[in-house]
Amino acid sequence: MKKKFLNFITKLQDEITLSLENLDGEKKFNEDIWKRVEGGGGKTRILENGKIIEKAGVNISNVYGNLPKNLEDYFKVKNSKFFACGLSLVIHPKNPMVPAVHGNWRYFELYSSDGELKDRWFGGGQDLTPFYLKEEDAVHFHKVCKSVCDKYSPNFYKKYKEQCDSYFWNHHRNEARGIGGLFFDYLRPDFDNKIDDLFEFVSDFGNSFLNAYLPIVNKRKNYKYDSKEKLWQEIRRGRYVEFNLIHDKGTLFGLKTNGRIESILMSLPPTVKWIYDHKTEKNSEEEKLIKVLQKPIDWVT
Repeated sequence: MKKKFLNFITKLQDEITLSLENLDGEKKFNEDIWKRVEGGGGKTRILENGKIIEKAGVNISNVYGNLPKNLEDYFKVKNSKFFACGLSLVIHPKNPMVPAVHGNWRYFELYSSDGELKDRWFGGGQDLTPFYLKEEDAVHFHKVCKSVCDKYSPNFYKKYKEQCDSYFWNHHRNEARGIGGLFFDYLRPDFDNKIDDLFEFVSDFGNSFLNAYLPIVNKRKNYKYDSKEKLWQEIRRGRYVEFNLIHDKGTLFGLKTNGRIESILMSLPPTVKWIYDHKTEKNSEEEKLIKVLQKPIDWVT
């Protein structure tokens, strides 16, 4: 399964970066191959200051070794080794009418000190973060997510949408980071799903990303915007930064396993603003977004 998942994320990285380069039409991804001293490494690809994309990162990593003490305490194990690989992406568009997006698909194995496999699971998700709410975009994104889930279980979409709404929540602001999508973790083989069944679901989900996101970008990328709307985008990007640095488990895992800082923090947007006690105008498009972020919404039905 390790080899199978690595092959999947390697091909997916190539497909997504090529598609984003064609979308932008101006800039290409720069590739940075790195090694982790304790074991493993990764391939970071970054595109910056493009025509459509202000910043995008599409990274894969493959790390292994002794499980750090703080993670042994978290998983309640001792003298353990681990293997983890995954693809993580974030796209920050230039136009405020185009939503930002995040995606992640990963696989984890846990071993005893003598190398015996003790546990394994998949995790992942994708979620949309608009700055100006276009309801048809939210509906499209969620319908693609649901179409993948429904091929595997009638329960997957509802369950993983709720987990996404719960996870991408800025507790200190009491608001969602965006309009959600899917999120799952600790997806283990069981009586109903063999490990290969779960791989098929996760890989199918990853392969759906471009269908979920690119039609939205193509619809919105040429919309006109002004300095006020760009400012609002940068204020909302500040909320994105707050979530990633305060709550995000992937960021914390990377930091606790001596991951590569540049790759871990590639998710942060290029320009951000924090304005003290900023208030939206009554009945504005900005206020409309804030109201939507105050509680989960069923976008499909």
